[in-house]
Amino acid sequence: MRFTTNELAELTGGRVSGPDVTVSGATQDSRAVQPGLLFIPLVDERDGHDFIDAALDAGAAAYLTAREPRAGTAIVVEDPFVAMRAIAQAARRRLDCPVIGITGSVGKTSTKDLLVAILSQTTNAHASRRSFNNEIGVPLTLINAPDETEVAVIEMGSRGVGHIAELCALAQPTIGIITTIAGAHTEEFGSVENIALAKGELIESLPSDGLAVLNADVPLALAIAARSAAPTLTFGESAEADVRFRDVRLDRELRATFTIESEWGTFDATPSTRGAHLVPNATAAAAVALWLGYSAEDVQQGMASAPLSPWRMEVVRSDGGAAIINDAYNANPTSMRGALDSLAAMPAKRRIAVLGYMAELGESEGTEHRGIAEYAAQRGIEVLVLGTELYGLPVVDDPVAAAGTLGPDDAILVKGSRSAGLETIADALAESPN
Repeated sequence: MRFTTNELAELTGGRVSGPDVTVSGATQDSRAVQPGLLFIPLVDERDGHDFIDAALDAGAAAYLTAREPRAGTAIVVEDPFVAMRAIAQAARRRLDCPVIGITGSVGKTSTKDLLVAILSQTTNAHASRRSFNNEIGVPLTLINAPDETEVAVIEMGSRGVGHIAELCALAQPTIGIITTIAGAHTEEFGSVENIALAKGELIESLPSDGLAVLNADVPLALAIAARSAAPTLTFGESAEADVRFRDVRLDRELRATFTIESEWGTFDATPSTRGAHLVPNATAAAAVALWLGYSAEDVQQGMASAPLSPWRMEVVRSDGGAAIINDAYNANPTSMRGALDSLAAMPAKRRIAVLGYMAELGESEGTEHRGIAEYAAQRGIEVLVLGTELYGLPVVDDPVAAAGTLGPDDAILVKGSRSAGLETIADALAESPN
């Protein structure tokens, strides 16, 4: 959104140093600065003030600062983080349109990507970039909404009870989607019940004329409906769901075609996502779009053409013809089982899973990792482990070498938590000449 620096000073209780200029959007990353943006120097492991000169060189129109201003136009504030929130609140007040919040244990980003692609068929839709879903990403998403935004989609993550409530205080969603409730980040939450408590903060924040969108196949998710004044729309495979999916068919590249049934009609859809375990996310996106009045054709075309965030069930062929499934962005027991099921569905004679550490599982991490190893073995999948002994299997140093000669009859999944950095392994496997 466009703000003058005088407006920003009034919003933040700061003062302008330099000429009054107009900014359009903001970033906290000097490497992402484009001409006209506001640079927000946050202080964390590194002090963003050290990168103000780089931001100005890249074309930043102005910057916040808690230090003495330098060249260019600055808004001097006590705390850039607090100021960023104040600007985000002002940006939200300008949004006279549906604001859709998405949370859940898994599937937030793919649901967001699919929903935005559907809405963009006929509407100016704005959404979080990649997985910008925390106390920095959500306010920046609001500030970066174009003035002509007609619907906004905001992903919301959580590291504990109370976090989503804080994000909702900024975003003020009118529609809330909970993809599912499952055992992810249990080290931080302590139990699945606490996860449901935290995710439900999104539904509690909705106005009475809003909409709570819940997974009919997950009792803990359905129970959250009682915590909201908003009406409920359910999705899932259950016959009781308001928007249902059935007859899931996978092609050889793991693209799913399935049938959607609802009061708005029955039709087939083929989203750009890969794997049957992502069909519920696509159904959630379809449910919201249909409720908002988008057509079946909008749903079909948007899903089919949705550009997806990287390292999420990407399927490529190696130079030798093997199918490489790059799902290296993140991992928890639920998403790991879904990815292994997809690997098992690949038409291949040999199936290999290169698995890394699943983070933030707390005291259950040993049991969960061994359970995944057993789950893979039951499906005839060979497991190559990197960086952790928790799977109870030997750890390999070079999975590319350990995989051996790869050809058209081979399929390989690469998956682990973000901290494992396994995307480089997927790239190396894809470039394998064997």
